[in-house]
Amino acid sequence: MNRKIKKEVLALLAAGDLAKSRKELAKYDEHGLVNPLFSALYRPEELLRWHAITVFGEVLTRLAEKDMEAARIVMRRYIWSLNDESGGIGWGAPEAMAEAMFHHDRLCSEYVHMLISYVRPDGPLEHQDGNYLELPELQRGLLWGIGRLAEKRASVLLKKEVVPDLFPYLFSVDPTVRGLAARALGLLGVVAPDGALEKLLDDEQPVRFYHDGEVSVLSVSQMAATALKKCAA
Repeated sequence: MNRKIKKEVLALLAAGDLAKSRKELAKYDEHGLVNPLFSALYRPEELLRWHAITVFGEVLTRLAEKDMEAARIVMRRYIWSLNDESGGIGWGAPEAMAEAMFHHDRLCSEYVHMLISYVRPDGPLEHQDGNYLELPELQRGLLWGIGRLAEKRASVLLKKEVVPDLFPYLFSVDPTVRGLAARALGLLGVVAPDGALEKLLDDEQPVRFYHDGEVSVLSVSQMAATALKKCAA
């Protein structure tokens, strides 16, 4: 890894100015940004990580336009990082995958099934299509990614029949998972069965939520209420 580029990338992301980071990093060759951005996904600073995810999605989109196979290699690196055999945990991988697919049609068509597979438990051997992520911390990123994709590609997710797989997450012990599941369902325009969304209206647990370059704190109740409004619209 080019240490100079890594240092520059991390410094730009650490500054907290997403607009400046985008502008400055657009001057770099996309191939040279891949490894520094991967390293940024593992940083402890919350906003730095999120800005890295945003920038990574845009960088991978530009890379795909120039070198589709190189972009596929990056997507496969995300997937490998979420594989038990990788020896890692895959922090930031679902979010970064989703951000890339949000921007790029072909990456979405080729890899959306993998993102969806992470919300699905393994089925019988002959019908396995699930790669269920057990860690709530990874589920947070995954459900954020499903919601991010739903902002632009709800029809794709609906066609892939992701909705029933989202319902169980409304009952997670993790409030962030509950809130992000509610948000995703709202963006997909689907009301959960048995009043599951309505039952979250009394849930005042906080959720740290990243959108448009900023992290805000919402309650599960607020996210459920917004989802219900979207479903009723």
